[in-house]
Amino acid sequence: MFLGSYEPKLDEKGRVILPAKFREELSSGLVLTRGQEHCIYVFSAREFESMSDKIRQAPVTSKQARDYMRVFLSGASAETPDKQHRVTIPATLRAYAGLDRDLTVIGTGSRVEIWDATAWQTYLAEQEAAFADTAEEVIPGLF
Repeated sequence: MFLGSYEPKLDEKGRVILPAKFREELSSGLVLTRGQEHCIYVFSAREFESMSDKIRQAPVTSKQARDYMRVFLSGASAETPDKQHRVTIPATLRAYAGLDRDLTVIGTGSRVEIWDATAWQTYLAEQEAAFADTAEEVIPGLF
């Protein structure tokens, strides 16, 4: 399970060093793809395969499902970390997420997200008030 927030740097070759706590689960391979809110989703190869299986079960007659599948899968890139635990983020994904040198990498349970550090701070500031004000059951059975 991926948890926590980290602040690595993007190097001049578009690589990021994976946080130590994420390395074991991602060491045998991972998939980077477009995430929602202009971040990059990072899945272990196993989790991405499971997610792909679920996506393929969506009816081909659903325009919303087709649109989601196209955006999600067309941006996907299978990668393997190098010996220094670095992963290259393809230029198209860096541009999509607006990545600069300063990054925030967060664990969200089954996946990792890579954000431009400024974009993450803006997003978090916007969401914290709503998080604190949540008065009803947003996640069934949680509260």
